[in-house]
Amino acid sequence: MRPYTIRRAERGDLPALHRLVRALAAYERLEHLVVSSPADFERALFAEPATVEAVLLWPAVEADGEADGEAVGEAVGEPVAFALFFHNFSTFLGRRGLYLEDLFVEPDHRGAGYGRALLIHLAGLAVARGCGRFEWSVLDWNVDAQAFYESLGASVLPDWRITRVAGDALQRLAARSG
Repeated sequence: MRPYTIRRAERGDLPALHRLVRALAAYERLEHLVVSSPADFERALFAEPATVEAVLLWPAVEADGEADGEAVGEAVGEPVAFALFFHNFSTFLGRRGLYLEDLFVEPDHRGAGYGRALLIHLAGLAVARGCGRFEWSVLDWNVDAQAFYESLGASVLPDWRITRVAGDALQRLAARSG
C-alpha cells in the first residue's frame, strides 16, 4: 500500500471536493445531473448541525509509520479520493448506522489501496460511534466494485432496490393532499 493521509474535509478543501464529485459524475456518465456547487457543500458540511461529513485522501511522501491503521505521511498536492457519508437509523436494530453516499478514487490512483483505506477508515468511524451497520449502494453495472466490496466482507443485497422521488415528481407528490 502506498502512503496516504486521510482527514476530514475543511472549508479550504471545498473546490477540491467539488472537483472530485464532478470526476465521479463523469466516471458514471452522469455529468448532466451535477448541479451542486462548493457553496452547497459548505452549507451541508459546516452547518450546525452538519447534515453530511466528508473525508479526503491525499497521496503522501514516505510513510512516517502507522496511526490508527493508516499509512501516514506528509500529504502531497491535491486530494485524489473522497468519501461523503451521513448517519441513518435502523428501526430493526434500534441504532444509527453510517451510510456512504459516495466514494471515489481518481482513475490514475486506483490500485494503490486508497479505496480500501477509505472504507476501513469509515468502518472504524462506524464502530467508534456505536453504529449497528455501515452500508452503501453500488451500481448494478459496476461488477468490479461489487467484487471489491465483497472481498472486504460486504454483502451486495439482491432483494433491495433504491426508490427515489426527485425534481418535478417530488414537487407534485408534496403538493398532493392526504
